Amino acid sequence: MSRVKSTEVLADEEAPEPPFSFEQAMGELEGIVRRMDDGTLSLEESLEAYKRGAFLVRRCQEALDAVRQQVQVLDGELLKPFADAGAEGGPDDA
Repeated sequence: MSRVKSTEVLADEEAPEPPFSFEQAMGELEGIVRRMDDGTLSLEESLEAYKRGAFLVRRCQEALDAVRQQVQVLDGELLKPFADAGAEGGPDDA
């Protein structure tokens, strides 16, 4: 009987989200915002849309953070503001 219960518990857990692209998540977020701005969603639908939007925002932020870390590694942690990079003088300064 404990096997049945463990199976039931697994069935009740949320299924993991499939992999998604940043662009797909942004597109879905834009759709959620449009639907919420229309004012046609019920209170319950609005709450579910808000929850989904908050989840997507977190996923997008995680994706952006991962890309930011990759860029820092590629640039050897030498990221500088654009204005400072030009002030050092480069091949165009003769």
